[in-house]
Amino acid sequence: MSVQVWTYLLVGITFALYIGIAIWSRAGSTKEFYVAGGGVSPLANGMATAADWMSAASFISMAGIIAFAGYDGSVYLMGWTGGYVLLALLLAPYLRKFGKFTVPDFIGDRYYSNTARIVAVFCALIVSFTYVAGQMRGVGVVFSRFLQVDINTGVIIGMVIVLFYAVLGGMKGITYTQVAQYCVLIFAFMVPAIFISLQMTGNPIPQLGMGSTLNDGSGTFLMDRLNGLSTELGFAEYTDGSKSVIDVFAITLALMVGTAGLPHVIVRFFTVKRVKDARKSAGLALLLIAILYTTAPAVSVFAKINLIDTVSNEEYSLMPAWFKNWEETGLLTFDDKNKDGIIQYVADKDKNELTVDNDIMVLANPEIANLPAWVIALVAAGGLAAALSTAAGLLLVISASVSHDLIKKVFKPSISEKGELWAARGAATIAVVIAGYFGINPPGFVAAVVALAFGLAAASFFPAIVLGIFYKKMNKEGAIGGMVVGISLMLFYMAKFKLGWLGEIPDKSEWWFGISPEGFGTVAMIVNFIVALVINRFTPEPPEDVQEIVENIRIPSGAGDAVDH
Repeated sequence: MSVQVWTYLLVGITFALYIGIAIWSRAGSTKEFYVAGGGVSPLANGMATAADWMSAASFISMAGIIAFAGYDGSVYLMGWTGGYVLLALLLAPYLRKFGKFTVPDFIGDRYYSNTARIVAVFCALIVSFTYVAGQMRGVGVVFSRFLQVDINTGVIIGMVIVLFYAVLGGMKGITYTQVAQYCVLIFAFMVPAIFISLQMTGNPIPQLGMGSTLNDGSGTFLMDRLNGLSTELGFAEYTDGSKSVIDVFAITLALMVGTAGLPHVIVRFFTVKRVKDARKSAGLALLLIAILYTTAPAVSVFAKINLIDTVSNEEYSLMPAWFKNWEETGLLTFDDKNKDGIIQYVADKDKNELTVDNDIMVLANPEIANLPAWVIALVAAGGLAAALSTAAGLLLVISASVSHDLIKKVFKPSISEKGELWAARGAATIAVVIAGYFGINPPGFVAAVVALAFGLAAASFFPAIVLGIFYKKMNKEGAIGGMVVGISLMLFYMAKFKLGWLGEIPDKSEWWFGISPEGFGTVAMIVNFIVALVINRFTPEPPEDVQEIVENIRIPSGAGDAVDH
């Protein structure tokens, strides 16, 4: 069977599975819609959390970034996995014990203020819409290449699927769908990696294959081969880094605390029965995520070597079918500058004739390596599972922020449970349409901003949550001031140095403290902490009952059932 037939078959089977699970587990109450009834097992929650976290960025883009950035790409591995350690130790158990549905709900009640709640909703919506737009575009790209449909049509198909199981099942449906999606995406990521590791080194474990010798009898180590190819083409050695120490530190920390502050990840820990289950599921999620994250560097190395060997100094007319197929998507382009019909892939921008988008490396990798058609189709199904699982989690955050945190808690406290459930479903529907619009008509900044969503989460939520848990005298004035200043500063820096909204994008030499926009979330977070603590020093303490709640959250013996306040 052809790649396209295999893709239709595997994608069709997985989509039918997701829809079947949504129908089986549809939500009948607001608690089931928001937190799956609070009865998910640690293993299921760990798998769902891993799928929620491993978005199209992790599955499709991360290995591609590492393939072209080399050593510098390691910041994503360190930051995103380190963030889960922070989440497991600092936030998950305490937030679960507080017993609220959403992050804005926690902030609104902990800081005894609807203003704080509204600011938190605003931050949650910015982070979530930023993130989800990229997921929908990723869905469109996968459909475009593997199912031979227009990117816009692919986005619409993805919208319909997500809308069906997110609106019908809520968190309950999303949780069990994400368990299935984790199985699909991890299998889809590992199978080609194992195949190619065997092909190139004879070692079936990709992580070990990356450090092994090539099985061509030369005795050359795989990494030495890649370093040699890179320098021959004028690029820096793959294992050399170009970022400054302070920028590496800032990006890593921004990704870590951004992970720990992402609302769609945090809400997963409200779905388990007990506080200790929240801790267990965070640990399990870290292990399940590590399978993909430790394999990604190996995939990037395999893909880069295969790409260079296949295209560099080769005749364009002899390129295999996969090359022409990806050209049609616009993510791979050949500009024959010297009109000799030979592909020049070099570091010199004036002489280079090949432009390769980072995002195609994982998806094209099995094709470049001449793997069987079913493996190529499996990767497409895995990419869709990764994008859809995260999109669903983000859409739930958006719908809960609107229906629960704004309508129920601020504008119409008397709304019935049934009315709130309908409001949540309506908000999810509107959110899917908006996300689909950005997927079909992406502003130029979508791809860049997806990575910056972590900086936004770090700059806004992380200080308010940490101080809310560990400093009982933290008051509403400090928290609100810190969140407003933190997210405003991050948005300004993004607008000036990344998006070009304030005129021409300045040169890297003008970065504040030498820190890139991807790492500036660290600076904005520190400013948030300082502003919050200074304002807190000159404003009244929180009420005694709030301080008592904070004391209770931190009681170690609270590893039993959580109490809803």
